Amino acid sequence: MSTDVDVAPAAPPTPAAPGEDDSLWGRCLVRLERLGSLAVMTGQVFTRALSPPFSPSAFIYQLEALGVRSLPIALLTATFAGLVISLQFGFFLARFGVQYTVGRVVVLTLFRELSPVLIALTVGARVGSGIAAELGSMTVTEQVDAIRALGADPLRKLVVPRVLACFVLGPALTILADVVGMLAGALVVKAQYGIGFNLFFKGALDVILMSDFLSGVFKGFVFGGIIGIVGCFKGLTVQNGTEGVGRATTETVAITSVTVCLADFFITKLTLSL
Repeated sequence: MSTDVDVAPAAPPTPAAPGEDDSLWGRCLVRLERLGSLAVMTGQVFTRALSPPFSPSAFIYQLEALGVRSLPIALLTATFAGLVISLQFGFFLARFGVQYTVGRVVVLTLFRELSPVLIALTVGARVGSGIAAELGSMTVTEQVDAIRALGADPLRKLVVPRVLACFVLGPALTILADVVGMLAGALVVKAQYGIGFNLFFKGALDVILMSDFLSGVFKGFVFGGIIGIVGCFKGLTVQNGTEGVGRATTETVAITSVTVCLADFFITKLTLSL
């Protein structure tokens, strides 16, 4: 008895639309055009955010929808980040007999780098993709066009509250991650290396500066804005129906992750030179 399974032939590749340049140069021009559209939308969002009328209720709703529901993943990420780097640094510092300085290294690493970046990559993936999917669905079902037809401004009604919420949530979750990661690190150092809480936190307070704390908070602020703006832009520019919504969601995660890493480098270089 034959066990062969009939497989439908693969569909031929979709040809380029008439007048559309499918060459490398044409694709580069499309990317540049989208980048320009993103810059224009960013300027429009800031203009509307700074001018009345304001909508505090929509802003508070987005804070709850995007922020409160992201707390579990933020807390989990911060806890294990603090545990892992404390174990690693404690192990390597013990080789040189200076394991008592582990608190200084852990807190500096959390404040300046790990907390803002990890929160942006983990929480940002959830928040950015959620924004893109929600606005993309509204775009595909013509709800955005209906808002525009009623004389309302889709940017003011849909985008501004989400972007402002992301700007606030970025530094807020970063500070929370600092505290949780520091406590988790102190616990594992106490259990693994016998270093007391007093020595851990005293060592941290001896070297930590306000600029170290503000550097991480500023990164969280910038990363939050990147996540909100990219998510909204990809959601409002969805094409090709529900398939486009899935593509926009995936692209949002990829773009925000890469952009956060790039921004992290430049912000770090800037803050270290001040």
